[in-house]
Amino acid sequence: MTKSDDNLMDPTKRLNDAPRCTATAKSSGMRCRAPAVRGWSVCRMHGARGGHAAGSSHPSWKHGERSRSTERTRKTISELIRADKELQKLIN
Repeated sequence: MTKSDDNLMDPTKRLNDAPRCTATAKSSGMRCRAPAVRGWSVCRMHGARGGHAAGSSHPSWKHGERSRSTERTRKTISELIRADKELQKLIN
């Protein structure tokens, strides 16, 4: 019985086979060679798992004028106004 050269438990083998970060440097244009975080296309240094929660808990939240719920409400109101205008045309 011969021993295989591929040791599946070898951590360097797993790291070498890991998908790589897709971020590129502005100065040189070369890609980052760090392993990408599982489920992300970039490494931890280029934004994987980063960021804040959306909404009022975000540090740069101002007033909510452009929030998703406000936009949804605006869209619904616009549709109702449009439907009302069409009904007015049918009545007159």
